[in-house]
Amino acid sequence: MSAPTLPARKKIPLLENGDHLTRDEFERRYEAMPEIRAELIEGVVYMSSPVRVTEHGCPHSDLVTCFGVYRANTPGVDAADNSTVRLDVDNEPQPDAVVYVKPEWGGRTTIADGYLTGSPELVGEVSASTVSIDLNKKFHVYRRNQVSEYVVWRVLDDEIDWFVFRGGRYDRLATDPADGLYKSATFPGLWLDAAALVGRDPAAVLAALARGLASPEHAAFAAALAARRPATR
Repeated sequence: MSAPTLPARKKIPLLENGDHLTRDEFERRYEAMPEIRAELIEGVVYMSSPVRVTEHGCPHSDLVTCFGVYRANTPGVDAADNSTVRLDVDNEPQPDAVVYVKPEWGGRTTIADGYLTGSPELVGEVSASTVSIDLNKKFHVYRRNQVSEYVVWRVLDDEIDWFVFRGGRYDRLATDPADGLYKSATFPGLWLDAAALVGRDPAAVLAALARGLASPEHAAFAAALAARRPATR
């Protein structure tokens, strides 16, 4: 008696730029193509082009270093690099950087199947070829989902835009007139020397951040977070 014939397995279609997909179908296809980088924005697939070290790789490294040092010095805060975020049913971006309060410490996101789910407190994008998307479609998506702060480094323009969600809209965060630094409204002590960042002076960036981490407002924020520390078993 011959062995029964097994039904042929269906081949998972490839992701293509411009595909209109549900979030579940986007994830199914994306997980089958780990070699590429893709995002779902308003139900449409966007796939990134090759990344230049000068226009993206090095700036990206400097930005995530700043956020990572803040995370290392702030209990209950985490930071992620180039990770998919399940924002809503039509949007699954993969921002260059995310800073968020951990769910178990009272943050606004959850983690499901290893994915950050919901609206993180801060999203950062390094924009060269993607600036038209980052300041248009993504801007509106992050605002609609009430991401508290949105930082866009326009590398080719040597400019940083820092937006804060207030009253249903994004307002530009002004630099402090006393020292010219951006000072996060959501994460006290997260101070950014934009001129040093765009000037590729990471030592000066970290020096400004160190002053923020030594500030009374950061100490108060860290103490408030520590009061939410989950009980250990």
